[in-house]
Amino acid sequence: MFDKVLIANRGEVAVRVIRACRDMGIKTVAVYSTADADALHVQLADEAYCIGGPRLAESYLNDDAVLTCAVKSGAKAIHPGYGFFSEKASFVRDCDKYGLAFVGPSAKVIDSMGDKDAARRTAAAAGVPIVPGCDLLKSPEEATAEAERIGCPVLIKARAGGGGRGIRKVERAEDAAKAFIEARAEGEAVFGDGECYMEKFVAPAHHVEVQIMADKQGHVFSLGERECSVQRRNQKLIEESPAPCLDGHDDIRARMHKAARDLARAVGYEGAGTIEFLYSDDGNFYFMEMNTRLQVEHPVTEFVTDTDLVKWQLRVAAGQPLPFEEDMPVRNHAMECRINAETPDFLPSCGTVTALRVPGGPRVRWDSAMFTGAKVPPYYDSMLGKLIVCAPTRDGAIRKMRSALGELVIEGVSENSELQLDVLANDEFLSGMYHTDLMGHLYADE
Repeated sequence: MFDKVLIANRGEVAVRVIRACRDMGIKTVAVYSTADADALHVQLADEAYCIGGPRLAESYLNDDAVLTCAVKSGAKAIHPGYGFFSEKASFVRDCDKYGLAFVGPSAKVIDSMGDKDAARRTAAAAGVPIVPGCDLLKSPEEATAEAERIGCPVLIKARAGGGGRGIRKVERAEDAAKAFIEARAEGEAVFGDGECYMEKFVAPAHHVEVQIMADKQGHVFSLGERECSVQRRNQKLIEESPAPCLDGHDDIRARMHKAARDLARAVGYEGAGTIEFLYSDDGNFYFMEMNTRLQVEHPVTEFVTDTDLVKWQLRVAAGQPLPFEEDMPVRNHAMECRINAETPDFLPSCGTVTALRVPGGPRVRWDSAMFTGAKVPPYYDSMLGKLIVCAPTRDGAIRKMRSALGELVIEGVSENSELQLDVLANDEFLSGMYHTDLMGHLYADE
């Protein structure tokens, strides 16, 4: 096992990885921007180094600065968390060049799955169902022709996209050319890659993702699935496991899990990964993408499978085989609410946390880097923390989450716990048969 790991991230995920390393007797190295000098991950790590100014390009996305700190500190591995370098193949190659283990899959796998057009073709070759669509679009005129062929509504997607960026929905074929130009421009601006492809818009649909874990010895296991259909502007708000839309459909669940494992084997995957599917009420499911990293919502899976995914990421990266004999059984029901710094009008909020009270009790978990006096800067993701609960039943998990949200107090910045309570009281959500358009029903959102 590594004796020292650098965490190339910030906020709650950096704190999460540091705590796992501490449990395993591994020393930790934090990096931070000038805006994060007093951040919790800096305080908890064994060593911490400032790598630049507050903006991402100056610090957390500065490859050279991070790699220099890793080498000079004597770290043997780099854990990327999620976001930042977690799916950047060139960074993985640099880690290899400097003799640093990257806690995640190989650069080759990240390349193949990060290109969403190539990932679609790889999934199809592995026998995984994919959404009807087309390969890369060459022009606005071709976008119009393909929209007519596939049938609207369709989605135009940047192949390098993620986090809801680089996507345009097209209701009429005559609007496809404009949407293609916009998606291409956003993909180029955000990801440095403007190539786009087109898919049929499946609606109503559920967003279901299967968690897998694979080792260097070729073993691949699935660890349940998560329903992530509560989304606003393609950003997840609430996740739960098991997926309520699959209740009574164990055959479909089994096929979905097998498809996820088959795809992971086909690409030679190593570590923790997630295969995301669209599931329609007619029983069909379609591959969307593979996230070649730890997911924000991983604590939901940890609760229902009684595993620590971060520790197993580290063990797999160090070459240890997974000890599981079969796919992990799911017990009980877990749910996560993302607590974001935003106003009731969905505008970002920043400032200093003047008071903080977090909920407690059996099977209540608060993953965060917040503390009284912590600064919430305007430069980074708006998530303040994640509230996760687990109970024997889904109804019990919802009640526990309502109680926990009622206990949560964050003052000094606006946050969205009231929004979460609204969703948890919604009849469509309570039925378990909600779809990705739920927030549109609640808030007339796109």
